[in-house]
Amino acid sequence: MTSLPLVDPSAPDVQPRRISRKATGADAVFVNVSRAIGASVLVITGGVGVFLAWQAVPTLRHYGLSFLTEERWQPEIDVIGIAGVLVGTVSIALVAMAFAFPLALLTALYISEYAPARVKGLLVSAVDLMAAIPSIVYGLWGFFLVMPYAAELAWWLQRNFGWVPFFEIRDTDPDSAVWDTSRYVSSAFCAGIAVAMMVLPMACAVMRQVFSQTPPGEREAALALGATRWGVIRTVVLPFGRGGIIGGTMLGLGRALGETIAVVLIISPAFEVKWNVLEIGANSVSALIAVQFGDATPAQLSALLAAGFVLFLITLCVNTLAAIIVNRSRSGADADA
Repeated sequence: MTSLPLVDPSAPDVQPRRISRKATGADAVFVNVSRAIGASVLVITGGVGVFLAWQAVPTLRHYGLSFLTEERWQPEIDVIGIAGVLVGTVSIALVAMAFAFPLALLTALYISEYAPARVKGLLVSAVDLMAAIPSIVYGLWGFFLVMPYAAELAWWLQRNFGWVPFFEIRDTDPDSAVWDTSRYVSSAFCAGIAVAMMVLPMACAVMRQVFSQTPPGEREAALALGATRWGVIRTVVLPFGRGGIIGGTMLGLGRALGETIAVVLIISPAFEVKWNVLEIGANSVSALIAVQFGDATPAQLSALLAAGFVLFLITLCVNTLAAIIVNRSRSGADADA
């Protein structure tokens, strides 16, 4: 049996078209514009940091490290420090995440695993709508509606868990017949509850997106082995979405650290290092800048910008670390898929 040649010898020699990676025409325009936009983001972020650092130099030269360790803010006697407001910033953010984390996690799990298809779209829209509500609305909501109930909750926490240093309130007796309500309002605890509702949508959205990327094969394998829906969540979804849970929480923490208007409306400003989150009086770096900026002298303005520079570095580190964790979880999802 004679085999026929695969290539006709009489056919003209055809060379394959050379593939070029160099973008041309519209592709070149798109690539260059994208690069310019990406570079502009880095330039703007770096420019903000450089501006704050430059404006903070006079303050850091004058006060040195005491600017970070001094808790008092008394410009009239040349005593300025942000230790108290840094502690207040962290306290408010931690209280906010203590409320926002479980709510965001449970909401994300319900939307991605339990909600019917018709309800899922409504819930996603509702959560996204929460992120669009102005900060001042949350502040008014926290001041007029949340604070009275938060004061009662703070009184209950002190009465039952007052032995915990965080829940201790000085100069008050929770067992007295008439308890002083004024000692429990305008605290880091009250402000943290309002901030929690503001950071919840961001954390929930990140967690939900990561949960939705769980490999279907692993879900089906768990169901084939007899796992219940909760068993699938516990053994497949939650381990797979660990990076998204951590990243979403840290992104929410980054926003909670810089929240301003809601905190200004709720807290009673206090300049002291105080971890008693239930007690009246708190402050944050962003609230300090917002309140003091209008009447600040040039020297005080430099101090406020120095405080802003410290907050900028903290939030930049937190958000960068969160973005790295979320991106790693997404790259792992793509690899498994």
